This record gives sequence, C-alpha cells and structure tokens, in this order.
Amino acid sequence: MSSSRPRRDFPNAEHDHSHCAAHALGQADLICEARGVRLTEIRRRVLEVIWDSHVPIGAYDILAKLNAGGGRSAPMAVYRALDFLIENGLVHRIDSRNAFFGCSHPEEPHRAQFLICNVCSAVAELDSEALHETVRRTARTKGFRVENVVIEASGRCPNCARKSAP
Repeated sequence: MSSSRPRRDFPNAEHDHSHCAAHALGQADLICEARGVRLTEIRRRVLEVIWDSHVPIGAYDILAKLNAGGGRSAPMAVYRALDFLIENGLVHRIDSRNAFFGCSHPEEPHRAQFLICNVCSAVAELDSEALHETVRRTARTKGFRVENVVIEASGRCPNCARKSAP
C-alpha cells in the first residue's frame, strides 16, 4: 500500500453517487461472504443510509431515516449494526463529528485519516501509514506509548475552496 494514497476523494459537481453506494454494497456482500459473517437486513439498511452521501451521519440520524417510512428500528439495533460494520471495516467512525462514514476500500486493511470540509461537511479518506508512524515515533520520544491514533483534519474541500476564491 502506498504511504499516502487518496482513498475516497471529494466528489465534484458531476459525481454520480449512486455508483459509489452500489459498489459499496456489492463489496460488503463479498466481504461478509468471504469472512463467513452475515450482512443482515438491518446491517445492510444502516450501510445504505451511511452511503446515501459523502457526508458523515450520526447514529440518531440513521435511526430517523430508517424509521421515516414507518419503520420500527430501535437505537440499540442501529448501534449493534454500526459496531458490526466498523468491526468488518465497512464503515469508519468520524470521532470529531460523532458520526459514521462508509469506507471506500474495505477489502484492504488500512488506517484511515480523514479530511473534513467545514463548509459542506464532505469527507475524503486518506491512507498514510507514514502519518501514523510519525505520531507513534514522536510520542515515543516523550515516553508515551500510543494505543490508538485518530487523525482528522478540517478545512475546505476543493469544491468549497473554489466557490470562496476571489
């Protein structure tokens, strides 16, 4: 894996998001089958809601979407589905937003970093082992043993930056 390969870029105005969602659901089916785990109906529905856009979504917003048409999903069912999806690398948690975001390459083990747009809330996923190692190495110089690294950078995506340029 390259040291700093973009994983999921910011979509442009012509982006057909239905292709992303269809690909992600197909990948989820294959991964779950290969691992011998079940992508139950509630897990699939939660994954579909997460892949509705390139914007992270909170658990209660997922629940609201699931129940919008008269559904009866419970919060614990959504949280259990999210735990499963994270555990199987299908979804990432965006800590700073307390929200969830679909992983674009769940078939490859990786440590994702996130670029989060402060204007439109879109997220791009990076994969830089070098970035994680720099944090660990620097922490060791302080005698600190890192157990978990979460890297989220906020700013303006290319689309929003272009809109605000003079």
